[in-house]
Amino acid sequence: MSEPETTLLGSSPHDRELVANVHPPDWTNPQPAERYHLVVVGAGTAGLVSAAGAAGLGAKVALVERNLMGGDCLNVGCVPSKGVIRAARAWHDARTAAERFGGPPVNGAGDFNVAMERMRQLRAGISHHDSAARFRDLGIDVFIGEGRFVASDAVEVDGKRLRFRKAIIATGARAAAPPIPGLDEVEHLTNENLFNLTEAPRSIGIIGAGPIGCEMAQSLARLGSEVHLLEAMDRILTVEEEDSAALVRRQMLADGVKIYCCGKNTKLSRNEDGSIHMTVDADLVHGEPEHFDLDVEKLLVSVGRRPNTDGLGLEAAGVEYSKHGVTVDDRLRTTNGRIFAVGDIASRYKFTHAADALARIAIRNALFFGRAKASDLVIPWCTYTSPEIAHVGIYPRDAEESGIELETFEVPMASVDRAILDGEDEGFLRIYVKKGSDRILGATVVAAHAGDLIGEVSLAMTHGIGLGKISAAIHPYPTQAEVIKKAGDAWSRTRLTPTAQKLFGLFFKIFR
Repeated sequence: MSEPETTLLGSSPHDRELVANVHPPDWTNPQPAERYHLVVVGAGTAGLVSAAGAAGLGAKVALVERNLMGGDCLNVGCVPSKGVIRAARAWHDARTAAERFGGPPVNGAGDFNVAMERMRQLRAGISHHDSAARFRDLGIDVFIGEGRFVASDAVEVDGKRLRFRKAIIATGARAAAPPIPGLDEVEHLTNENLFNLTEAPRSIGIIGAGPIGCEMAQSLARLGSEVHLLEAMDRILTVEEEDSAALVRRQMLADGVKIYCCGKNTKLSRNEDGSIHMTVDADLVHGEPEHFDLDVEKLLVSVGRRPNTDGLGLEAAGVEYSKHGVTVDDRLRTTNGRIFAVGDIASRYKFTHAADALARIAIRNALFFGRAKASDLVIPWCTYTSPEIAHVGIYPRDAEESGIELETFEVPMASVDRAILDGEDEGFLRIYVKKGSDRILGATVVAAHAGDLIGEVSLAMTHGIGLGKISAAIHPYPTQAEVIKKAGDAWSRTRLTPTAQKLFGLFFKIFR
């Protein structure tokens, strides 16, 4: 049986528990069925949802995984990163409790290893849900090993041929190495081995100020590291609106992160003591670019992803692909009508919840001649910095390009009583509706709990619920979700036209 490729696996008993669940060393692959209704290649979120969903409907299913079941999300992505983020936030809250809430003063450094071990323990516990044994018990034939297409209707793994009526490719993506001079000469971290750390780096350079780079930069700074964050563009989180990203940037600077934007001519080399020397021409404070020479103990690269297409034998199956991943249509079919592809291997939305939603579409379309479209999905996302940034739907720039007229309703968190009482009143909710209606086309939330708040807006967009109906819904007081009702109330007030106001005035004068 193949060995796991990832370097996340350490000597911790929790890591051993993880491996026993998601890549059991004593696993024996079953004898293949004569033919499967569905073969799923890849056991990350998209693959697990595909396999479990099809098996639950009565289909005969095989699931193939060469590395760790649970994929990036469980092992090196969402789960461990949010464990680290939570620890960092707790440390920050403890340090600021005296000033903000009259709490006791906090002295000394925290124990980084304890925080990381807590994360590993929780990850191992969660891994039971994604385990090979659990999916076997669901009636799925689980194969651990290299899966490769050998025909338009067959996959081979561990020397055994799995024939199928339909197949789903769900092999995901992994960290990409940007073309930075010297990168191949220095040891560096990616999300695949970052969570091996047992000691907080004294200093760390992070290349890439996207969601992962910003989340980890802020967390490591709060956990005691000196952090240098390098970004080639003129600001962090460039997908988000500029004022949203600016709020996050301000808090990151307050947490001690040094942010170098418009980074050019970055070069890396290894010092004699094993540390890493970085040079970059960049702007620290929105002035003229300067030349910086930095020595850091560790380096994290968080720029880009590349699809896991290597070794899949896609040519033998007649499946077209490119450097961006497997080519699919709006119903997630590849160029081989028997084979579908979902998740990071085939979608620009590289989120766990998007992979889950796409897998559900693929099951319907593959097994039941469904005609569900990926483009019909309403997919939110969130960056888990402090404050968080969550978004769903279009941005104003998208509307302008498409010729759509918008009305914008913005509510500051400082107007929400619960946010004020929690000391989390920085940020805002901004909802975009189609002009002349209450139809929601998009929204951005910048707030301490933005990821939780965006769900109500996503629900409304999915089911065509407008801001007027949101205004009519009763929200408990005091909650931070009240910000959404306030946006609905703001829309309702626009319906009171000057003419209507005059008529109401006459009415009340007559009937005094």
